[in-house]
Amino acid sequence: MVKRRIFAGDRLKALRAERALNQAAMGRLLGISTSYLSQLEHDDRPLTPVLVERLARAFPLDWREIGAGAGETRLAALREANADPLFAEPMDAAQLARFAEQQPLLAERFVALHEAYRRSGQRLQMIDEALTADTGGGPRLPWEEVRDWFHLAGNYVDSIDRAAEALAGKLGGLSPATGAIEAYLRDALSVSLIYSGQSGLRSFDAEMGHLTIDPGQPSESRRFQLAHQLAALALKDEIAAVVEGAALRSAASRQLLFVGLCNYAAGALLMPYRRFRTEARALRHDIDRLAQAFGTSFEQTCHRLSTLQREDMRGVPFFFCRVDMAGNITKRHSATRLQFARFGGACPLWIVHEAVAIPDRILVQLAETPDGVRYVSMAKGLVKPSGSYARAPRRYAVALGCEAEHASEFVYADGLALTSASAATRIGISCRICPRGDCDQRAFPPSDRTISVDPDHRGVVPYAIS
Repeated sequence: MVKRRIFAGDRLKALRAERALNQAAMGRLLGISTSYLSQLEHDDRPLTPVLVERLARAFPLDWREIGAGAGETRLAALREANADPLFAEPMDAAQLARFAEQQPLLAERFVALHEAYRRSGQRLQMIDEALTADTGGGPRLPWEEVRDWFHLAGNYVDSIDRAAEALAGKLGGLSPATGAIEAYLRDALSVSLIYSGQSGLRSFDAEMGHLTIDPGQPSESRRFQLAHQLAALALKDEIAAVVEGAALRSAASRQLLFVGLCNYAAGALLMPYRRFRTEARALRHDIDRLAQAFGTSFEQTCHRLSTLQREDMRGVPFFFCRVDMAGNITKRHSATRLQFARFGGACPLWIVHEAVAIPDRILVQLAETPDGVRYVSMAKGLVKPSGSYARAPRRYAVALGCEAEHASEFVYADGLALTSASAATRIGISCRICPRGDCDQRAFPPSDRTISVDPDHRGVVPYAIS
């Protein structure tokens, strides 16, 4: 087998220029001399497996191996599995490259075994769901089925995202203005607009072509409702095709998915993928500044950041959730290794619970899960006005975070002691699946462990975990 040599001089130079690094700084980042980097940039020398590994780690969003074939794909999967904190002493880059090349079948089975290990953790979460959900062991409810559909889709729907981006291009500007959306609804789709608070937040009479919007909503919410209806009409064929292919079991599930996809399309219309991703990276994902640039709400902006998973232009892999005053997780998605408790019961040490009680203040946390992975998260309590004294405002908190390796891309990580052994809060996913035996906030013992009770000794909880 002839070993493929990788020459990437132009890409190295472009990457260095994009990050405003000189050759000396780039060399230090990669652990090589300036002269060696110069040779690489002039294609006088090829990249070694060790350097490919360092580039992938230093620039996870920007570095893609050139002309990746089966061997490179195998090596990339092996590299990801090897990076799991499960392995106390992972193999180095050169060992991984030899393993992938000399033992391809064994390497593929190693990757498959690691994936099976990850899935076993997900099955344990299913046990947690069965123990905490009051469903009587029956089939999933429609909203659960749709929630899980979005989770399995990676919270990214390519056909709808691209169609919404194209529609936004027709409306012009960085983000389509309210007037442009109203004009398109009126002129291109023959929809008449009525602003009245008598018919809920949004009501559409398809037969008459009347769209009623509650004017008591914040301006960002009114604009989102307009975008939702525009997507439902202008992109109905694209959305219907996705619903048809989803193979959901009930009519209610399909209708809920249609609504969810219209909401997805509305977000993609107001925050078009390429423009939004470029601006997000330029602002280091400063949510307030992004919201100002696109005229969106704080929550809408957070949610959109969690959808940037387009294959050829991925964003930072974020997790996103919304938590109500009772601690229920009412929205959730994770493109990271962090997975949420499916029915409330989230770890009380997580900063999002404190944020619910403190509206309009951003809280930041460095947290570490039982598998040793560290996350930087931002949480903010929000109050959504109802527009009427007769209706109580909605109070909740949203959280957005990423793995610590992406901290340089996340403005909220500035000032955190990312490598300090004691700086991270030791959180779990749910008490029923958390293995920590020394947590002062534990509410229940883990479902997969036995407990012992000593009547003569009492700690924080009245049992010890075996």
